[in-house]
Amino acid sequence: MKKYVCDACGYVYDPQIGDPDGGVAAGTAFEDVPDDWVCPDCGVGKDQFSPVD
Repeated sequence: MKKYVCDACGYVYDPQIGDPDGGVAAGTAFEDVPDDWVCPDCGVGKDQFSPVD
């Protein structure tokens, strides 16, 4: 599973960790994160993330 980085603040979503505080369980692929999820650091939407190479 790929990691994704927030274009606004640099937060990295790691699917192995998920975002437990945001209701996203560990092991959740970024594609399966709910569309209304926001960056836990800066609050931008999921559409503002890019895959990490």
